[in-house]
Amino acid sequence: MSLKSYGVLKGRPVNRQTGSGSNPHYQVHVVDNTTDYRIAVNVKSQLAPSDVEYLVVSHFQHPILNQLKELPQGWKNLQREPGGMALDFIRSNLFDPRELVPLPANVSGPDNDLNEKIDQYIQRAMSDEDAVLYAFGERWGPEPGLKDKIFGFLPGNGVHDIHMNQANSGDFTKDDGVYQDGALLLHFPAQNQWVGIFLKFQSQGWHSDDHTGHIVKVPTSGPPSDNNIPDTPFPPGGQPSPNMPDGAVRIVAAMVNGVSTPETETVTLLNVTSRTIDLTNWRLLDRDKHAQKLSGSLAAGETLRVTLKAPVTLPNKGGLITLVNADGLRVDGVSYTKEQAANPGFSVKF
Repeated sequence: MSLKSYGVLKGRPVNRQTGSGSNPHYQVHVVDNTTDYRIAVNVKSQLAPSDVEYLVVSHFQHPILNQLKELPQGWKNLQREPGGMALDFIRSNLFDPRELVPLPANVSGPDNDLNEKIDQYIQRAMSDEDAVLYAFGERWGPEPGLKDKIFGFLPGNGVHDIHMNQANSGDFTKDDGVYQDGALLLHFPAQNQWVGIFLKFQSQGWHSDDHTGHIVKVPTSGPPSDNNIPDTPFPPGGQPSPNMPDGAVRIVAAMVNGVSTPETETVTLLNVTSRTIDLTNWRLLDRDKHAQKLSGSLAAGETLRVTLKAPVTLPNKGGLITLVNADGLRVDGVSYTKEQAANPGFSVKF
């Protein structure tokens, strides 16, 4: 069914309230040139385990940032498709999923719970008159005649689902969809700094169907193989194992801005596991999900440089590179910016 209204709000944070109680949300009062909004950010899951997985990227880089800077303040509906500004934790290569860690909403002591991790950046943005907040999620309101229950402005109005919105469990599968994930991005122009705050419930999976966003469950019986993937996406310690797809082969470099004529673009892969991996029917995807099939095998610890062929292309203005296995499950993904691609003949290192 997916979210009813997905998009991004661009505005200025002017107040906040930390989350508490049985279903806590970190609340942010945001204004644009004409309208007040409340951003409600889950800091605890309704499904066990209750601690929310989080990642703060303090120097976030991604090709969508240049598009975001050009947006006017206010709410913008986004098309749920590749190549635009819509976020997808799995397909947009926003961050390394192995870096997500669970954190309680409230714990005694400084800087050790999710409220505090979010609060330090929101308070910094509130004290910087040039800072801008971008909240991705589902819009609610306006609610004529109803004051906002937290900040009291009229009419009630805001954005919620500021978290991953696919691969859900239980009753929440109705919200599943691709290219509709929520997040907070903050821009601090004086420092030329972007901060990304990404949240995921532990009850959510990592691999999802490309059309429905429902969790993909692969049978785990039988010996380890590339077609036999357990549901748990990441093993203890975040290191890939032979029977798990995530990170078994890494994208380590790409020639994005070549100097040859015609221009040659390449992607370099590294097998980080202890065994040879069969690459038959694996694919490399670009930003627009054009695919190039791979073949052969990659020995343990070895690299493979793949020359790309049309229609797969790596734009010099920034793009994505994703590696999926024969089952269509994401193995690794990276992004690069216009600035990283600015030097002709130099490879971008990931």
